[in-house]
Amino acid sequence: MKALSIPLLLGVLLVTGPVAAQENISKVNGSISAEPGQRYGKLDTVNGGIRIGEGVETGSIDTVNGGVKVADRARTGKIETVNGGVRLGREVIAHGSVSTVNGSIFSDRGSQIEGGVETVNGGIGLVESRVGNDVETVNGDITVGIGSQVKGGVHVRKPNFSVSLTASRKPRVIIGPNAVVDGPLQFEREVVLYVHRTARIGPVTGAEPIPFDTETAPAD
Repeated sequence: MKALSIPLLLGVLLVTGPVAAQENISKVNGSISAEPGQRYGKLDTVNGGIRIGEGVETGSIDTVNGGVKVADRARTGKIETVNGGVRLGREVIAHGSVSTVNGSIFSDRGSQIEGGVETVNGGIGLVESRVGNDVETVNGDITVGIGSQVKGGVHVRKPNFSVSLTASRKPRVIIGPNAVVDGPLQFEREVVLYVHRTARIGPVTGAEPIPFDTETAPAD
């Protein structure tokens, strides 16, 4: 009986075929939807948004004119867009950086971004999330919210004419209750920096931290 087991196994493999390869999807005009329970390779489009269903696994995600929305417990590669926001649900793992030029980035509870987070014109919000590298912006607000951890630093870069043609308000940078920023906080322009008394941060240059002990930072 043991001698028959190998041919029998080969027969089964021939009938069922190999495991389906992960599908790459590339478009010029049109949105992309990754359906729950499926696995995908790279997803990219030029004019359209990208939606990732709950529990989906994908490779890298790229779009130019469109937002990216990732549902709970999905697994992705890096996420990049130019004109659009990025929203991560709960317990998402992004194996790479998350970046946009004109749009906001939000990461909900339990999510992990293994690279950095970067915007030019858009806010960044983290709630009980972990970021493996720096959090950077030029003209956006940054909230390292309750229980979040940034393994790198927080950096607000100086604007120039290539990214901002008008004078803008001072960005608000908030390091919330029990949040941790392991690296330095560097500010090349004026910001309003609030740091909760329970938070832990690295050295600060370019701003004077304003301590607070309420659940949310004071209104300007």
